[in-house]
Amino acid sequence: MPILPIDTGRYGTQEMLRVFEEENYIQRMLDVEAALAWAQSEVGEIPREAAEKIMEMASTKYVKVSRVKEIEREIKHDVMALVKALAEVCGPSGAYVHLGITSYDIVDTARALQLRDALDIIEQRLNDLELILLNLAERYKSTIMIGRTHGQHALPITFGLKMAVWMREISRNIERLRECRKRILVGKITGAVGTQAGLGPNALKIQELVMKRLGLKHAEVTTQIIQRDRHAELICLLAIIASTLDKFATEIRELQRTEIAEVFEPFERQRQVGSSTMPHKRNPEICERICGLAKVVRGLVIPALENIPTWHERDLTQSSAERFTIPEACILVDYMLYLMIWVLSNLEVDEDRMQRNIDITEGRIMSEAVMIALTRKGMSRQDAHELLRQLTIKSISEKISFRDALLSNEAVRSLLTEKEIDEALDPKNYLGTTIEQIENAIKKTRQERLERGLKE
Repeated sequence: MPILPIDTGRYGTQEMLRVFEEENYIQRMLDVEAALAWAQSEVGEIPREAAEKIMEMASTKYVKVSRVKEIEREIKHDVMALVKALAEVCGPSGAYVHLGITSYDIVDTARALQLRDALDIIEQRLNDLELILLNLAERYKSTIMIGRTHGQHALPITFGLKMAVWMREISRNIERLRECRKRILVGKITGAVGTQAGLGPNALKIQELVMKRLGLKHAEVTTQIIQRDRHAELICLLAIIASTLDKFATEIRELQRTEIAEVFEPFERQRQVGSSTMPHKRNPEICERICGLAKVVRGLVIPALENIPTWHERDLTQSSAERFTIPEACILVDYMLYLMIWVLSNLEVDEDRMQRNIDITEGRIMSEAVMIALTRKGMSRQDAHELLRQLTIKSISEKISFRDALLSNEAVRSLLTEKEIDEALDPKNYLGTTIEQIENAIKKTRQERLERGLKE
């Protein structure tokens, strides 16, 4: 009976769930057993006809999951249960199944095959998200909004700048993922304690042939297991990606606040319910879900790091932990990416509200621009800063616009004309290199996508 929300179908995409479902995992282990038998026959260690039989029967079509689990209940060893189940259906050729190797030759190599499939899915999601952000950056590169620091109005930016910043963060995560593949997608055929003693004089060749057939690299040197710093790196990377998505989702939630109301995650107006008791509610529940799941993914980093130390050449302390951490991290991050792609593909942006929010401070957000204008006319920067600090307080306390406060001050009027004051108070005149930065980021991202073999 399903218990956890991944098992009930609440979280996870079908593509990623298939990668980690039990039958697929057993099939991946059978793939390794088949590749081993083939490699051993290639170097003359076992009869070719035996290898062909093992290769033919190494399928969940013949090696039933139910039978593997039945044997495991009896002998209390999951990999040996698989070996026995495969040997059963191979007849006399079953005598050569699993020859000279240990359980984690199969487990670690099968896990690498799973992770290759999982990383392919995650990379594709990242590529899709990067393109969505690229298009948003381009579309809104000139859409002025207020920039906020410490939760307070700071200076004008554009919504496109925010999207370009997000886009490049996704680009870096893609770079990290592609770069770490060479360390994570490795297998091993080295036997007990890693010496290959049970594989005979052709051991190194057997390992090379197995990995070539499976499309993997082999770890340079191992104990009885592949060292878990590799898997820890992956979980840390997935946690970084999850935190990036958490950052995006948090910002959307903030901008969707009733008092701000500049950006909204999609809402199905015909059917969607925001609250069980308050009919007016439109909650950012998808973004909140992303933020919640990010906590879970970050929580997987500690057990992944604690899996690195093991006793001597191996123990089983990492085994039970990574049965949770690896599938959970991959399934949840993929699902979070899926959700963020949906949110950003259907994002509602209220440009008029962005402009109205800029006007809330009645021009005070342009105090730096006025300060710069005064220094260009000869006033010291420090004197200009103090004068404008006082004038912003005057504007607030007397409930007058910042423009009126400036015009009422003799020191300001002695250096700046009314036209110059108006120019300094216009947000579109104080965007600096914003547009150029966005265009450069878009250009760089497009070039990187071409180098990855993507058309757009």
